[in-house]
Amino acid sequence: MRVPRRSVALLAVAILTVVLGATVVARGRDGTGQQAPVSWRGLVGDPRSAVPSGQRMIVVLHTPSVAQRLAKAKYATEAQERSWTSQAYAAQQQVLTTLATLGITVHPDFSYSRVLDGFAAPLDPRAVSILEQLPEVAGMYSVRAAFPASVSESLLATSAFGAASGHRPEIDLPGYDGRGVTIALLDTGVDLAHPYLRGRILPGIDLVNGGDDATAKSNPLDPSQLEHHGTELAGLLVGAGGPGGRHGVAPGATVLPIRVAGWQPAADGKNLVYGRSDQLIAGLDRAVDPNGDGDAHDAVRVALIGVSEPYAAFAQGPEAIAVQGALDLNTLVVTPAGNDGTAGPTFGSVAGPAGAPGALAVGATDSLKVQPRVRVVLRRGLDVILDQFLPLLGPVAPSQSRTLRVATPRSTLGLAGTSSVDFFDVKGFSLVAGRAVVVPVGADPQATALAAARAGAAAVVLYGASLPPGSLRVAEEQTAPVVVVPTAAAVALLAAQRAGIDVGIAIGARRNVANPDRGFVAGFSSRGLAFDGAVKPDVAAPGVALATSEPGAATDGSPLYGTVNGTSAAAATVAGAAALLAQMRPALDGAALNSLLVGYADRGGMPAVDVGAGTFRLGVSAVGEVAAQPSTLGFGIWEGPRWHATRTITVRNVSTRRLQLSLSPVADGESEALKFKVVPDRLVLGIGRSAPVQVTVTAPAAPRARLMTGVLQIAAAGSEPLHVPWALSFRRYSANLVPRVTISDPSFKPSDSNPAVLTVQAGNLVRDNGLQIQPVARLDVLLYTAAGRYLGVMARLRNLLPGSYSFGITGRGPTSAQLAPGSYELRLAAWPTLPLDAKPSRAQVSFRIE
Repeated sequence: MRVPRRSVALLAVAILTVVLGATVVARGRDGTGQQAPVSWRGLVGDPRSAVPSGQRMIVVLHTPSVAQRLAKAKYATEAQERSWTSQAYAAQQQVLTTLATLGITVHPDFSYSRVLDGFAAPLDPRAVSILEQLPEVAGMYSVRAAFPASVSESLLATSAFGAASGHRPEIDLPGYDGRGVTIALLDTGVDLAHPYLRGRILPGIDLVNGGDDATAKSNPLDPSQLEHHGTELAGLLVGAGGPGGRHGVAPGATVLPIRVAGWQPAADGKNLVYGRSDQLIAGLDRAVDPNGDGDAHDAVRVALIGVSEPYAAFAQGPEAIAVQGALDLNTLVVTPAGNDGTAGPTFGSVAGPAGAPGALAVGATDSLKVQPRVRVVLRRGLDVILDQFLPLLGPVAPSQSRTLRVATPRSTLGLAGTSSVDFFDVKGFSLVAGRAVVVPVGADPQATALAAARAGAAAVVLYGASLPPGSLRVAEEQTAPVVVVPTAAAVALLAAQRAGIDVGIAIGARRNVANPDRGFVAGFSSRGLAFDGAVKPDVAAPGVALATSEPGAATDGSPLYGTVNGTSAAAATVAGAAALLAQMRPALDGAALNSLLVGYADRGGMPAVDVGAGTFRLGVSAVGEVAAQPSTLGFGIWEGPRWHATRTITVRNVSTRRLQLSLSPVADGESEALKFKVVPDRLVLGIGRSAPVQVTVTAPAAPRARLMTGVLQIAAAGSEPLHVPWALSFRRYSANLVPRVTISDPSFKPSDSNPAVLTVQAGNLVRDNGLQIQPVARLDVLLYTAAGRYLGVMARLRNLLPGSYSFGITGRGPTSAQLAPGSYELRLAAWPTLPLDAKPSRAQVSFRIE
């Protein structure tokens, strides 16, 4: 998981190099719904390194997939679905054959046929240009990296894993444990031998290294490092028989692990745990057809995606098509909302594929009941600088009060000029053994606290940014209590120590208090809208300090357990709940499961951009009688007094009785600013029947709010109403989407090996009462002569996040023929994702072929 400031920096400098040979190669506090202002810096996830894409592209074809054919036909036999699969593959083969006749050989990494028709492959410059012009091709998309949406190094042996080591979310459906339901887990590998999971994990599918072995793999460059994330989420789903009787949400369910992420090379030559969007789509394609025979009648009921593409909340594109395809094949897809914190209030920090309309995107809340605290006294001579009861950041606490001497680490300078701290002197002797070490929070408080404990520190006192209570991940070697104190108190203490004054720190015994942050949205949880303006995340669920399994074994051979933070942990909670609901009500399809889990959630005053419909309530969802699709709505951007927007939802009776329904829109805040028309606003639906409903909104004048949200309430007499959250933006950002275009050499000779480089700054980051992401739906690079004659499309990129994109200009034209000497223009056009009829931003640059 990433800290918001770190993520924004990465987003702003993201670089995609493309060489195109043809030419261009849950409870709100003060209305915020957030935790107290604390930082999760360094506590959720590891730094995201640059990842090489190897010029991989996802090619989507017009030929319908199995899912698209079934959505139209409504029913199909096994033989029909196998036939449709064969037709999809045949369409791909035809495209590859066309390339081959032109002397271009393409070897796909993945071929898709069930959730979409297309393939992913490394493409050379000529292939990209030709494919873009083929009528069979619907679109081409660059492959993106996807990272585990929570990362933990929680390593604690069974004997040491106690009540303070984490908690299990209180998600239960009495009498149901998920038995008979299969959950596909698209994540890293899973430790199949872990006692907490044994007997509930299938062998699985490995799409990273290939094969049928989806076990957790070790880093080829360092075998001591194991993939953790898949094992952690599997424990949250189906764990059983853990310490103190701990178990997952659906211990009777079965997990099909599909390894779509794992140890893969990073751009710096090291190995990093990540997945790619082409691997993720391949995972969904297998989740709906586990035995790979082309027939999707064996599709899993629930698919949990444990990885996310930071900030990529695109509602269209291959990931969104694949998610909808899985839903059409009766598989509910649950995704993390992302771990990039506060942004928005419109396009914010929601990750991909959570922005897909068919995805059930989950944000994270803190559900810890109690908060452990200790009394901390900082003394300077006879003066008391600080005397407060402070939260413990981890599970370790002194059994009795202790008075400790103060120590500080020494600073060291790394090879790259970066400074760090060392808890040992130059001779290797500990500087902090038996003492309370005082050290800044820094970029990685988890690593700092662990290093201090390894050096023998009796306590770790951090200062700087406030950190969430209980946020440190459990570790076997973390033996020292950790607290964070105000910076002023720590600075005064250290200044006195340097002046030769006697100083000390006293830490009292632990005592538990009610957690004041319980039910609040975690600071790391992504928020904002999807790029089509729809409400995301859909719901929120517990995602802080959840107890689960860890891969491997402790030094004494006992199994490892730990805690995990993140929206992927929250998504696992919802996916487990979906398995319980699917067991209880097996007649529900994927879309109905989605709607019931979302529509019967409880906002409790939290903003829709933080939690969507609210904190999900499994008990209420289990008896829900109405389902609606889609489960959330976006009305786009207001464009003036005469503007209006109409959206259609399908309302369905999923109960066992005839229902009389009333539909009414409810707005948060300035409700008088909006005018709604719902047609029809009353329905009578028989058992299993459905009906379309059109919702139209107008606004004669813009309200003070830049974003308005609310719900469409669908009520049946005698039961809880279903809520469909909606959003409407009143702020249109007019920043240029191609603010900078440069060419490295404006005059050059044609060269495939040494092209000129066109660099395009695409998209924008706008700070306007929060970070606003301005993505690019499509970027066209068009070639013209200097006289203005159009020659063709040089490149067309889709779904771009703000960043710098480079193209190699080889001196060839759209047909791959070498350009004649003379002057030319590259004209660029970049379209926003909203509004749909927006005019593009334009730019141009000239060059000359010698």
